[in-house]
Amino acid sequence: MTLQLTVPNMSCSVCASTITKALQAVDADASIQADPTTKLVSVETQASETVIKEALAAAGYPAG
Repeated sequence: MTLQLTVPNMSCSVCASTITKALQAVDADASIQADPTTKLVSVETQASETVIKEALAAAGYPAG
C-alpha cells in the first residue's frame, strides 16, 4: 500500500531523516521518500495508515 502524507513541520533533510528512521522502526521493509520542499512523505508499506501516522506523531512530525 502506498501512502501520501503531508507533514507540515518537516523543514529540512534532518527532519526527513528522522521521519524515515521512525517509519523504518515500524516497517523495516518500507520504501520511504520524505521531501522537505513539498512537505510530502510517500510510504510504500505493509503497515496500516494508522500505525504510520502514529509513528510520525511519536517522532514529533504529525501528518496534517
